[in-house]
Amino acid sequence: MSIIAEKVSEVRQEISRCEQLAVREPGSVTLLAVSKTRKSDELREAYAAGQRLFGENYLQEAQQKMQELSDLPLEWHFIGPIQSNKTRPIAEAFDWVHSVDRFKIAQRLSEQRPADRGDLNICLQVNISDEANKAGCSEAETSVLAEQIAALPHLRLRGLMAIPEATDDPATQRQAFARMRALFEQVRERVPTLDTLSMGMSGDLEAAITEGSTMVRIGTALFGPRLKTRT
Repeated sequence: MSIIAEKVSEVRQEISRCEQLAVREPGSVTLLAVSKTRKSDELREAYAAGQRLFGENYLQEAQQKMQELSDLPLEWHFIGPIQSNKTRPIAEAFDWVHSVDRFKIAQRLSEQRPADRGDLNICLQVNISDEANKAGCSEAETSVLAEQIAALPHLRLRGLMAIPEATDDPATQRQAFARMRALFEQVRERVPTLDTLSMGMSGDLEAAITEGSTMVRIGTALFGPRLKTRT
């Protein structure tokens, strides 16, 4: 078994352990492998270990991997910042986009989504820690923005995504995730189809699952320390 295959197994076991501790339904948390800066061969190893969902931050790098791995049935998630001039290739190539934080971007994705690709799955990114240099809409505008995006054609609003301010303190981690869970429930009253709460990474996995995450974005624990940006 390769090192990456071992890591995939270990992370899945950790997710299962956290589900049990939180008295969650087994299998209720999905693993999204954050594969930015990693080589296609590494993704193939993860695929061989059963991983199918991969998250990319950089468009050109992702496009190269999509071409190199076109023989595999992978699900591609865009999780990085979105520039207006990049919405068309993102709309054309990806299955999910987690980082929508304003209506203009959602509208462009809606207009540019190819009809034969089906609806593009969308998560609305929330700046839950109100950090000045971090993307995401505010808590106050989330519900209205979610309703506006849910009404757009060719998109399916699936849920919310957040990257809280980094901290090693589990109690502080849980506070931010609890706020996200409460916000998710609030928004779901207005958009009942929401089913995804994308939060939690390698350093705060347990806190996120305890507070209701349904999709964790894991990179370092699977592939090792981040590499220099490739594109």
